[in-house]
Amino acid sequence: MSGILELLNSPVGKQIINGVSSQTGQSEDKTGSLLSMAMPVLMGAMQKNAATPEGASGLLGAITGKHSGGILDNLGGLFEGGVDQSVTNDGAGILGHILGGKQPAVENALSQKSGIDAGSVAQILKVAAPILMGVLGKQAQQNNVTDTNGLTSLLGNLSGGARGSQQQSLIESFLDADGDGSILDDVAGMLLSNSGGKKGGLGGLLGGLFGK
Repeated sequence: MSGILELLNSPVGKQIINGVSSQTGQSEDKTGSLLSMAMPVLMGAMQKNAATPEGASGLLGAITGKHSGGILDNLGGLFEGGVDQSVTNDGAGILGHILGGKQPAVENALSQKSGIDAGSVAQILKVAAPILMGVLGKQAQQNNVTDTNGLTSLLGNLSGGARGSQQQSLIESFLDADGDGSILDDVAGMLLSNSGGKKGGLGGLLGGLFGK
């Protein structure tokens, strides 16, 4: 089982899925499936943005400042009574920054793959993005990442070696494409079909961070 699926099967992961599910009215099964596809794609988009000095500096500032991981310390409070508008606004800003003009294509392709309507996919991603930033922030703290070189190393480790590089290549080609987002179906399908592989990359990190 891949690490990201271990995360979603962990108590913390189930809390995230349950909270996001109740926020949008989607089933927990569909929500979990969507998150297992969406989080690696968002991670790939963050890596692509961090490939430039300006992008890396911006991401480093975010995960060592506002997004240092505090959101993970009170998930119960995050979802109680519905996710606060400030969190979803924050998520919208993150998505707009890392996906840019490709955001509608990403949302539509994830919608087709997951069977969740595109509007709900958009809402789920707005919650998932700050959580993923929090994961990166906690890792940056634990690994004492204080400069862009450390960030590049951290993101490289999250990509998970050869398979991660292959995923990253496909995700990059999707994010660079001007098509209708159909390439994302291939990316998502590959991520799921490889779920029996070794622990590593973002999945292994998340599994290790949240426990089994």
